[in-house]
Amino acid sequence: MKAFAGEFFETIYKCLKQTECAVTDDGLNFRSVTPEEGTELFFDEVKKAAAQGNKVLYIGNGGSASIASHMSVDLWKNGKIKSLCFNDPSMLTCLGNDLGYENVFSAPTESFADKGDVFVSISSSGKSPNIINASKTALKKGCSLVTFSGFSRENPLMKMGKINFYVPSNVYGIVETVHSALCHAVVNCIIEAAERKQ
Repeated sequence: MKAFAGEFFETIYKCLKQTECAVTDDGLNFRSVTPEEGTELFFDEVKKAAAQGNKVLYIGNGGSASIASHMSVDLWKNGKIKSLCFNDPSMLTCLGNDLGYENVFSAPTESFADKGDVFVSISSSGKSPNIINASKTALKKGCSLVTFSGFSRENPLMKMGKINFYVPSNVYGIVETVHSALCHAVVNCIIEAAERKQ
């Protein structure tokens, strides 16, 4: 068990350090930055949105939904920044039944997203139709899109956002753990900044 645990921790660390981050200012030309630089840019986007009275919206499926929900609550409660996560069971089952599961996130995004919001799309595969559709809707609404993906480097989510994190692993637990760490880094910095103001 010790050998397994050590190997798992080493893989987490390796994937975190090897995480790729592609950023763009015009949606066409991308440049690569380190995960640390990408996290700083994500932090800046959240600070800018908050200063303008905007909010941060999160979406994800399964384990990614748990990350999205956790980050949204921490950002709002402890970071004092308006944040939402589209994860209500009644909403998801209603929209899935009426509009199809591929639209369970795009419909509320259409209603609740505003220009200047930060929209965070989390997907291990980077190809879930409901995540892709909502991300497109967020862009149309004028949101600053931040994406988190893994598995195939060619996944469609990887080049959709202004800031795009990609974890080079095909293992859900590894990808989700690294996504969580990257998101926590930003939320923790926001919380620390809020506490300094008190």
